[in-house]
Amino acid sequence: MLTAVVRNTRPIRDVLRTAGVPRLLAADLIGRLPTGMAALALVLLARYRGADYTLAGLLAGGFAVGQAIGGPVLARLVDRTRQPPVLVGAAFVAAIAFGALAFIDLAGQPIVAIALVVLAGAATPPLEPCLRALWSLLLPDQRAVHAAYSLDAAAQELLFVGGPLVVVASVSVFGGTAGILVAAAVGLVGAAWFATAGPARRWRGAPGERHWAGALRSGRLARLLVMLVFAGGAVGTFTVAVTAFAEQAGVRPAAGWLVTANGLGALIGGLVYTAVPAGRDPSARLRLLAGCLALGFLPLALTPNVWIGLPLAVLSGLFLPPVLACAFILVDQLAPPGTVTEAFAWVVTAFSVGYATGSAVAGYLADHVGAAAGLWAAVAGGVLATLVSVPRFAPAMSQEG
Repeated sequence: MLTAVVRNTRPIRDVLRTAGVPRLLAADLIGRLPTGMAALALVLLARYRGADYTLAGLLAGGFAVGQAIGGPVLARLVDRTRQPPVLVGAAFVAAIAFGALAFIDLAGQPIVAIALVVLAGAATPPLEPCLRALWSLLLPDQRAVHAAYSLDAAAQELLFVGGPLVVVASVSVFGGTAGILVAAAVGLVGAAWFATAGPARRWRGAPGERHWAGALRSGRLARLLVMLVFAGGAVGTFTVAVTAFAEQAGVRPAAGWLVTANGLGALIGGLVYTAVPAGRDPSARLRLLAGCLALGFLPLALTPNVWIGLPLAVLSGLFLPPVLACAFILVDQLAPPGTVTEAFAWVVTAFSVGYATGSAVAGYLADHVGAAAGLWAAVAGGVLATLVSVPRFAPAMSQEG
């Protein structure tokens, strides 16, 4: 068993030894850290300024909506130009929008606050699709690319482990506005580091057919994106719901630990999944993984105790990276020629739309029903993602070597 695990992790080690990959992965994670910080930083900022959970949920959801709007637009612009100017310019705009949030009256100017959050989300640099566009340039074969997708899905969970910890540390030391200001700074630094890497500077988009619908002209890809909307909805309810859960229990700081525990579970799940060989039928595997995602939220929804909820929050995060890694494989198969980068941006958008909806729903439920209702909404999102996955997205293929 141990020998098999070591053998299956060899492609991951080969990917990490490839020239340029460690820097790109590190810069990508730093540049995307605001995504892992934003939800908790915005909720805590809203509560620090005396706003209710409805506005807190709208702010967290508004950031995701902004990402959903801006991601495909920026990715298509990258395809038609180059990576560095788009990444650095977008990061600069996002940093200004985040910084402005720290200096306005959120409760007194909710429309302005939501507009700034949406702008920050829309200007989020498309580092994720840019990195995936580089894999085929950097790596020697499809087996290595498959391994890179698994590593990518695992590594991005560091955002949801490290992001909340950075927020909690910043707020504890410097006050309620610090989380959002730190997010502004690290996002700009990470994007600049990524954009100045050699592979990013050399990359050029491949010529392809220009169609107004872009990647969305593939019906099966569109259905995969719907599935990811529901999966994102399940995750989106979590941050707002557990913050309300911790506050109702009289231990508001525990919210950061619950969010971190969920991210730690996702990191564990992603790392374990890197040792799982590629399957012959990614559609069937995705269906199974989506069902496990739904079941992972169930124990947390049933627990009455915050501290018992910590190990259950780890469980709730285990299956998200495998779901995403399996979806990445399908995107490669389903995207029309010349639209892969944009298709990966739509994956981010679909997940963000779901996340935004889940955040807003959880905020409403926390104010009007109770924190536990938001956790049950997470279970429901996972169930809906499973149901959408029942018909195959793509035919079974021969086993990869």
